[in-house]
Amino acid sequence: MNQTHGDDNAANAASANSGGLVLPPIAQVPAGWTFAALAIGLGGGLALAFAAPGVMPQVLAVAGPVGDLWLRALQATIVPLVSALIFTGVLQTVRTASAGPMARASLGWFMGVLAFGAGVALTVPPLLLRLIPVPQSAGDALRASLGGAVPASLPGIADYLRSIIPANVIDAAASDHMLPLILFMTVFALAATRLVPVQRDALATLFAAIAAAMLVVIGWVLALAPVGVLALSLTVAAKSGPAAVGALAHYIVIVTASGTVVWLAAYPFAALVARQPLARFVREMLPVQVFALSTQSSLASLPAMLGACERLGLRPATAEFTMPLAVALFRATSPAMNLAVVVYVAHWYGVPLTAGAMASGFVMAILVSLSSVSLPGTISFIASVGPIALAMGVPVAPLALLVAVEVVPDLMRTLGNVTWDVAVTAAVDRARADP
Repeated sequence: MNQTHGDDNAANAASANSGGLVLPPIAQVPAGWTFAALAIGLGGGLALAFAAPGVMPQVLAVAGPVGDLWLRALQATIVPLVSALIFTGVLQTVRTASAGPMARASLGWFMGVLAFGAGVALTVPPLLLRLIPVPQSAGDALRASLGGAVPASLPGIADYLRSIIPANVIDAAASDHMLPLILFMTVFALAATRLVPVQRDALATLFAAIAAAMLVVIGWVLALAPVGVLALSLTVAAKSGPAAVGALAHYIVIVTASGTVVWLAAYPFAALVARQPLARFVREMLPVQVFALSTQSSLASLPAMLGACERLGLRPATAEFTMPLAVALFRATSPAMNLAVVVYVAHWYGVPLTAGAMASGFVMAILVSLSSVSLPGTISFIASVGPIALAMGVPVAPLALLVAVEVVPDLMRTLGNVTWDVAVTAAVDRARADP
């Protein structure tokens, strides 16, 4: 996603230097293979439905269980992976905040932009979905073919508030109640920062090892993504017909629009807050953005971003401190686009977005973004969007199909992230210049 397809060795070195998670070798499948499997599955399913409906039951009897098993394997990794990433992410954030005024100023801007992005996801997609909704027939057909349980009833505000603090955190994890689990892990990580160094480091090492091991497991599962996506897309197309193709295109437009709003907001921010001449900022960002789109990696774009900072007249000390910090912790478009995915699926399945659900999604989107690491796009998508969906009571089954088209929204994620990295670095440098 925002830091995908980059140099894994560089990512590991950056993580090690910051005291964060050092990743083991993780199995990767080129996004092109997954997208090709989606296209073949959709085409095969349509051909099956129109040309050979008589053999469709036999084919679906095999494809259906294969896709379901792959989806279950993905779901099994979400809770332990995210719990460990939250713990290591909070420790890293607290450690960074203690590094000095520049680090705290950077983190403050990071949090503000992430909160803005989460707010965009709760306003722009619902508005667009009212203007250009998913066709009713397509939504019904896709729900029937993908499955996924929808809550039978919605909790009241009193029940929602009680659910935030789990009476039994193990039971919360077993029930996929993500918000109380994540809040518990956040408080647990904050408490760990008050321990003596030897105890704190022991916990940090334990959770880093758990996260690394789970990433290896999810890498193995996602290595089978072409097979799983082929089975799921074939089943969906055979049951829903051409509606599946139109619904996926509609999804790409809605989610990408949320990221576009966040990306465009970086320009007035650079002009009004960082006091950069707008024309110069636009001009200096163009080569960075072209490079970022070609690599789909903000990590790989770090040298180009440092060059843009130099041409914009930023202090080398500010750029060389804030920019690597932004690449490690700051994913400006993640809350907007991850939460937009869940809002879209909620609309798709008819799950009401109550105030409690939106508050859960808002908090979860920011926490998950801060706890993310440099991962291949498919792993980032499942690890980031899955917990938000579980926290909001939205089915996660569609994510296994939507991950196949993530290659398109991923371009907007990278574009927005590199633009905001430079804009925030300029704002931090501007604050140092002010009395």
